[in-house]
Parts: sequence; C-alpha cells; structure tokens
Amino acid sequence: MTEPILDIIDLAVHFTVSKGFVFSRRIGTVKAVDGVCLQVERGEVLGLVGESGCGKTTLARAVMQLERAAAGKILFESVDLRALSSLELRTLRPRFQMIFQDPYASLNPRMTVFDSIAEPLRVHGFAGRAHAKEHVGALMEQVGLAPRFMRKYPHEFSGGQRQRIAIARALALEPKLIIADEPVSALDVSVQAQILNLLSGLCKDHALTMILVSHDLAVVRHLSHRIAVMYLGKIVEIGDAESVFTSPLHPYTQALVNAIPWPDPDYEAAREKKPLRGDQPSPMNPPSGCPFHPRCPIAGPECARTVPDWVERARQRATCLKIE
Repeated sequence: MTEPILDIIDLAVHFTVSKGFVFSRRIGTVKAVDGVCLQVERGEVLGLVGESGCGKTTLARAVMQLERAAAGKILFESVDLRALSSLELRTLRPRFQMIFQDPYASLNPRMTVFDSIAEPLRVHGFAGRAHAKEHVGALMEQVGLAPRFMRKYPHEFSGGQRQRIAIARALALEPKLIIADEPVSALDVSVQAQILNLLSGLCKDHALTMILVSHDLAVVRHLSHRIAVMYLGKIVEIGDAESVFTSPLHPYTQALVNAIPWPDPDYEAAREKKPLRGDQPSPMNPPSGCPFHPRCPIAGPECARTVPDWVERARQRATCLKIE
C-alpha cells in the first residue's frame, strides 16, 4: 500500500466567540472541526460532503493553512504543515492549491485574466513574463477558454467562465493536490456538469489528487473514488463512493441520500420522504455521546451516553451504535 499524499490526524479547529466591542468577554468556543482523522491516497478524488455548517470548508481551509488548527497533524507528503515556518510553507505551497466557491469573489476585479493566472508564477519565480504569456495561454486552452481573452477582466465573463479562470490559476504551479470547495454551487445547473467534467478530465490528465467539497452527494457521486460524510465537525462515514451512495450505513448519510431529488417525476412523487427532524446542534455546545443522536430516527438512550466507535464493512465504515 502506498503512502497517502495527505494524512490528517486528530485535527481540531476551534474559534473563540466573544461579546462586546471595547470590553469583550469570551462566551464560548465553536468546535468547527473536532478530532478529524482522514487519509487521501495519491491520485484519488475524495468527496467531502455534509450540510451547511458541518465544518467541511473549515477543514479544507485548515489543510490549506488558511485557518489555524488548535490541535492535530496535517501530513502532506509526510511533512507536517502545522510545524512549518512561513518561509518553509511558502516553498511547499505550489504543491497544493485551492479552488474557491465563488469565482467572482476569488478573482481580483482590477486584474486581467493574464495577471490573475500569471501572479502565482511571478510570486514563486516559475517563469519570466515572456514565458508566462505562453504558459497562461496553454492553461486557458486546457480549461476551455480561448487565449485571446487573457486581456479581459473578470466582469466580462460568465460565472462558468470565471470558474474556469480560477481552475487555470490553481493549475498554474502544477500542484499535486487540489482542494475544490463547492466549485459548482454558485453556478447555473446547466454549467455545473461542464465544470465537473472539466475537473474529472484534469485529474486524469495531470494525475492530480483532489478533495471535492460539496453539500450534495449527487454532485460528488460520479467524480469521487471515495466519499467522506461530515457532521458537526466529525467524520461519521467514509467509504467507496458507490457503496456510500447506494447502501449508506449511518442514519445521517441515509438522510442525505433520501433528500436527493430524482429526475423521474412519478417516482419522486411516490417515494417515501424522510426529512430530518430539528436543526443541527450548535458547535459551541455539541451533544454528548453520538453527535447525531438528537436528530436520529433510530437513536436509543445509549446513543446519548456513548461515543460510537468505527464499525467496519466491506468497502465503508461509519460511527454508529445501531449498525448491525
């Protein structure tokens, strides 16, 4: 078995919540990510899913070192990113890049497409300006944009085109790992499939490893090799993508799958809907025992008292006391 390109060990990201402006006082701690362990194999696409507020974006930003972790290790190619100095991190930065959710917000409106894509090349000393033009043109062609558009500004493009620009910028330094945070959620439905197919093709052509963050299991199903399901700062199920989608073990994963609309209107109208009860608990005051037990349709008294261990199955595993 090869060594994983990314190994996250007991990672915790906490945020202090204060009240007041002049004389602020601490009123609690938000446990956005709480003891996550996750491995990503070289060359695979890992889908990270969960409803809004579960901590998946915070986990992605912690891996990118855009958020400071409170505890744990982030081993990228056996190097603990949390132990690096700013200079050491900058040297390693070209090897892992991020595609952000909103392509318009992630692009500087005062910079042309050429300047946006060429900036990481300039910062890391990868190419002079003459070579950069050639390189930027090649990157634009890879993501389906004509090089003649490189002198235009972000507002002159559609949402899908702007996301292609952001993808080209992420590829500029030839990274080994890309984290795509909800890359299609801000786009029209008609454009989402194009961007997902583009990402899939780039992963194959460039032997990329990718973490695809999404709140929609259907979005990541066909692109991911494995799927990790996150709830209230913890991973509750992980396994082969098709197994997690067709035979989920954890009640929360089952609810996510049940919430996916089906294209057949007759089947959609006839099938049984099982919406989750209540809202996601506050990460400032998470429940005891299993974090999902206040909303779980099959929870028993023991679920409120006992933190569940991992239960292994053929191609997936989950943390639930009720798995037989």
